[in-house]
Amino acid sequence: MTVAEFNKSVDQFSDNIYRFILKNMRDEDEARDVVQDTFEKVWLKASEVSFEKAKSYLFTTAYRIMLERIRKKKRQEPIDTSLRLVPSTSKDPEFDLRRVLNEAIAKLPEDQRSVVMLRDYEGYSYEEIGQITGLNESQVKVYIFRARVFLKNYLVSAEVVL
Repeated sequence: MTVAEFNKSVDQFSDNIYRFILKNMRDEDEARDVVQDTFEKVWLKASEVSFEKAKSYLFTTAYRIMLERIRKKKRQEPIDTSLRLVPSTSKDPEFDLRRVLNEAIAKLPEDQRSVVMLRDYEGYSYEEIGQITGLNESQVKVYIFRARVFLKNYLVSAEVVL
């Protein structure tokens, strides 16, 4: 990959990578750091990466960096059970659908959340998601199916909406 192609990939893919990481990590600073680390790693291996495969390589690298940071954070932070999310009990007919959906997505296991975000938010194919996450296509389909079933059940429960 040439310098011009690298710069073009930064322009084309940095926002998408940022959104994907932000949706998974829910921390703007961490998401920016992951994006920066991703492009740094790609820059160091630019001679080995072709521009045609840059998008897949970038998302794979970002996904792996994100997982490393999440695992590291889990090892460092003690579990605090007092901070559990409590469904809203507001009787207001104007509920915040985005908030409810974000709560539902946050409750998904890490793998399921990632594949759903890649498929439904970013529009990747099952094959591309498999390449990014290191899963085979069947596993990707199963994780997406399970995540959608969970989301459907979560979103139709009366306690969450009320």
